Amino acid sequence: MTYVVTDACIRCKYMDCVEVCPVDCFYEGENMLVIHPDECIDCGVCEPECPAEAIKPDTEPGLEKWLELNNEYAGKWPNITIKREPPADADDWQGVSGKFEEHFSPEPGEGD
Repeated sequence: MTYVVTDACIRCKYMDCVEVCPVDCFYEGENMLVIHPDECIDCGVCEPECPAEAIKPDTEPGLEKWLELNNEYAGKWPNITIKREPPADADDWQGVSGKFEEHFSPEPGEGD
């Protein structure tokens, strides 16, 4: 089992999860984070820290797409271990549906 970041993170990118991860398995895209499934130790400390409720265990049904996306972009984006400020409009995007289709960016973030 591993944890995955879903589209609820897109345009929110709060980064509270990064601060608590004991193995630094988060990677930063332009407008969301992902978890490297081979680095995640399944501790679960990140899940309750996410204000957008974007982090889920991959054992939940229907998350195969997100496991693949997390794996792919963890190999392309820079590692992030330090929490920074979320986007100024992050709260406006919390709970918005359909964000992946309209707002996902494959571009990397800043990382550490």
